Amino acid sequence: MEDRIRKVAVASLGCSKNLIDSEQMMACLRDNGFELWENEVDADIIIVNTCAFIEDARVESIHCILEMAEYKKSGKAELLVVTGCMAQRYKEQILTEMPEVDLVLGTNDYDKIAEKINELLDAASNADNPEELEISKHENVYCSETPLLFEADRIRTTPKYTAYLKIAEGCDNHCTYCVIPSIRGCYRSRRIEDILDEAAKMAQDGVKEIIVIAQDTTRYGIDLYGEYRLPQLLSELCKINRISWVRVHYCYPELVTDELIDVFAREDKLCKYFDIPIQHCNDRILKLMGRRTNKEQIVTLINKLRERIPGVVIRTSIIVGFPGETEADFDELCDFTADMRFDRMGAFMYSREEDTPAYSMKNQIEEDEKRRRQEVIMVTQAEVDDENNSKKIGTTVRVLVEGRDEIIKSYFGRTYADSIEIDGKVFFKSDKKLNEGDFVDVKIEQAMDMDLFGIETLTL
Repeated sequence: MEDRIRKVAVASLGCSKNLIDSEQMMACLRDNGFELWENEVDADIIIVNTCAFIEDARVESIHCILEMAEYKKSGKAELLVVTGCMAQRYKEQILTEMPEVDLVLGTNDYDKIAEKINELLDAASNADNPEELEISKHENVYCSETPLLFEADRIRTTPKYTAYLKIAEGCDNHCTYCVIPSIRGCYRSRRIEDILDEAAKMAQDGVKEIIVIAQDTTRYGIDLYGEYRLPQLLSELCKINRISWVRVHYCYPELVTDELIDVFAREDKLCKYFDIPIQHCNDRILKLMGRRTNKEQIVTLINKLRERIPGVVIRTSIIVGFPGETEADFDELCDFTADMRFDRMGAFMYSREEDTPAYSMKNQIEEDEKRRRQEVIMVTQAEVDDENNSKKIGTTVRVLVEGRDEIIKSYFGRTYADSIEIDGKVFFKSDKKLNEGDFVDVKIEQAMDMDLFGIETLTL
């Protein structure tokens, strides 16, 4: 192999779980002598870590790959590598339909990223002519079906004060619309010791907020310990010094137990923020989706959370336009979300995915109608959001400082009710010089859309 340090740029798409994969690959590349680079124009190697959860994600991934491929023409790039969910799902098509790609690495093989890139570089330096490389390129597909649970260092790309902490990989829920189990494999929990060790190192590095993630956090531990261990894990995370907030994403409603609720109510560091994807409320549609709850159970759970956890914020996601969803079913969903008054809600159009049971279901709904339903229900939710935010005017909230907007001469940050990138922000004035990661108290004076505006109370 030519003896010079290669610069590598990584474009990470999709969810926070995918981001951690990218961060682990970056650390692996660094430890194997590569130089990490932010600018694709000057990079020798470009990696696109793709998403393939729904059609929009695939389109974004394809556009990104083609955009990065241009740097093989106009920039310095020698190799274009595609990793992640789309690589795992469409491994054969990628090299056939996008000849600019040199290496395809699936979700169970990204621990081999440095090894396989070095093999390609060696082959290029030893090849007598470029045609040899083009012929052998179609062998450069590594998408094992053996599920991977990779314990490795990361180069965190989130702000210094916030970090994601993945506690499990894969999924066993097999919802009829979802491709994740076929891409990511069965549910695999990390050991509690490994998770706590990683969290402690984050705290030493200055992380103030840990965001616990998995495809289904509530299932944590069942495969490894024979019982659900999320309550115990969260209690241990809250004991770590220097960590101020522990936030949890993706709690499936059927596994939100009384024990888990008690931990949320008891632990001060645990953000009173429940991210519970319910997907629908109609019992027939829920059954078609392969979900494990019904409407009555969902209502009972939401009421219980609000009763037992003062100040709890409930975020959910729903799917509109699922096969067989009638106008009456949709009206029921609109009425339900209006009545439940979720603090945060995302509405997504059903995406018809090959190799899922829902793909072959009867009564598929037209895209225009799905889009209409999405718009209608989000208008309803916007009214709930406005009312919820207006109630915060005059209150004082604790804010994690994220930065300063010099245009409006205002700091901004988030409350416990707002997760990074998906929820609103608090903009506020302060006479002090503040740093990212500081915590301040802000009195709210105005609300607009999902954002709040105020002034640090100490400046009053």
